[in-house]
Amino acid sequence: MGAGRVGPALAASLQLAGHRPVAVSGVSDASRRRAGQLLPDVPIVTPAEVLARAELVLLTVPDDALPGLVEGLAETGAVRPGQLLVHTSGRYGARVLDPALRAGALPLALHPAMTFTGTAVDVQRLAGCSFGVTAPEELRLAAEALVIEMGGEPEWIAEERRPLYHAALALGANHLVTLVAQSMELLREAGVAAPDRMLGPLLGAALDNALRSGDAALTGPVARGDAGTVAAHVGELRRHAPQTVAGYLAMARATADRALAHGLLKPELAEDLLGVLASGTDGAEGETR
Repeated sequence: MGAGRVGPALAASLQLAGHRPVAVSGVSDASRRRAGQLLPDVPIVTPAEVLARAELVLLTVPDDALPGLVEGLAETGAVRPGQLLVHTSGRYGARVLDPALRAGALPLALHPAMTFTGTAVDVQRLAGCSFGVTAPEELRLAAEALVIEMGGEPEWIAEERRPLYHAALALGANHLVTLVAQSMELLREAGVAAPDRMLGPLLGAALDNALRSGDAALTGPVARGDAGTVAAHVGELRRHAPQTVAGYLAMARATADRALAHGLLKPELAEDLLGVLASGTDGAEGETR
């Protein structure tokens, strides 16, 4: 239910595994187009009708909309006993489905740790994708089976740890997009004709190194304690892209803290660097506002 970017891809994956999609719900034109592309010939109906037709229901709506949707479906009697009700929210565990559980449904929280485009490529990307899974113990095998059928790998997350789990993914994936987009804009400003081609190998190597080695992969002027270079960066950003200064300084401070903690940044070099980061300037261009 819900023909955003996630729902049709998961339903298409389950279809490849032998399940038969019987209905989908979508309101916007974009949602209906996605459903038509990934789930051709599957009728688009109301949410209540989806529940009336399906034994397994995917609730793929935004996090903030999920509690209200579940409560509404339960209150109207749309939920049937024995029906598998699966939501894909990273924030919530199975407890958000308690109204449906009281109506006899079987609650599962299956969150794919993947970014979605709303196209057929998403189905391919689910192969080997980790899913954050939270469910009652008696539904553990059912949850694992569904994830495996979609080509994924189940990773069990305790109910109370779901918000932390989701924050970790957002910190890494969502902010990465912002950082890369800003970096590409700055490279264009610097005259680079193909920023994506320049960044691709560099960022791919950096990600691989970070996943393999963690903080030991830190490099660059902050980790080295090159205060003068960092000050020059801040000055250039102030002139050409002032909207990026706050983010640069915040990430540089976080990098400096981690480099210090892991012995990569020498304490005698850290003082000048941290002074630059505290003021956001090399001392000649005014104060950070």
